[in-house]
Amino acid sequence: MSNSVMSLAPSTKVLRQFSNVEDVPFEEIVETVAVNESSSINFLESNTSEITMADLSNDCIVPTWGNQELTISHQDFISTVREAAVDFYRGERLNAPAIRVSHEIKGRIPSALSKKPSELLPTDKTKFYQRLAFAFTIPTIYETIDGKRMELCVGGVRNYNDLNLYRAAKGFEKFSVFVGWRVNVCSNQVLTGDGLKYQLEVSDLNDLYRQLLILFNSYSPAKDFYLMKSLTDTHISESQFAQIVGRCRLYQALPPQAQRSIPRLLITDSQINNCCREFYSNPNFGAKENSISMWDFHNLLTESNKSSYIDSYLQRALNATEVSVGINNALRGYNDRYDWFLS
Repeated sequence: MSNSVMSLAPSTKVLRQFSNVEDVPFEEIVETVAVNESSSINFLESNTSEITMADLSNDCIVPTWGNQELTISHQDFISTVREAAVDFYRGERLNAPAIRVSHEIKGRIPSALSKKPSELLPTDKTKFYQRLAFAFTIPTIYETIDGKRMELCVGGVRNYNDLNLYRAAKGFEKFSVFVGWRVNVCSNQVLTGDGLKYQLEVSDLNDLYRQLLILFNSYSPAKDFYLMKSLTDTHISESQFAQIVGRCRLYQALPPQAQRSIPRLLITDSQINNCCREFYSNPNFGAKENSISMWDFHNLLTESNKSSYIDSYLQRALNATEVSVGINNALRGYNDRYDWFLS
């Protein structure tokens, strides 16, 4: 497949096939053979640990609602997203999912309630993870920007803290799912509003499966590719970069009323500081002859977003794109909403 937008053609054919996604049946998940991801670089790092599907299935319990009905397990969430991607992007190759978890909740089985902590056996202990994030790439759907290969990426985030598990009856379950591009050299995630469904409420796996097909059907990889490629046409100098990051630091100190008059910025002070360090030291997206493109600037933001907690990762990934595209448009005179960051 050539490195042109024509590499998106296979997914376009699948899109037509699933034009009526409401009528697509969901079948029982059958574990498929997955190809290992070629990159060992984590897409998310802060306060998370890596885990496998086998560990989730064999070592973790599944929480229940107040009426003892099971919630959707983490592993079923991942498998359903993967099954929907296999069906929608039929004929494409999918890499194995990279899975990150945090906030381990420890417990014990009923027969071990009276034991002291030092007396507990491994079989007496239970655990599950409150938060989970995962992603996998589709290496046969790819593009290249500024010599950096990007692959289409699908994933999701789940946080049990979003649910009131004490309610008497089973309620809707909340998931966040996304499709977008991932930069291979660094595993930076490129997200736009078109490819993100935040706090998606579903009643069961069938509902989740249908909602995923709707998301895949509405998402245009080519549109996002050209949006990101347009960022390579604008370069900022060291002084302009200093002006922008200085304004980003000031944003955090603005009174709430003043913040509401400016486009939102979710990137934290510590992440902005990391962008400053990476401006001088990042071999892929750092300064070259004291200037960087807005594509490089975007990647400095998405690189720093890896330090976010799972529950804020997707919002900040989307915000990194909003800020980069907004400032790029302001620099080119297309939009004045982000002029504050340049003044």
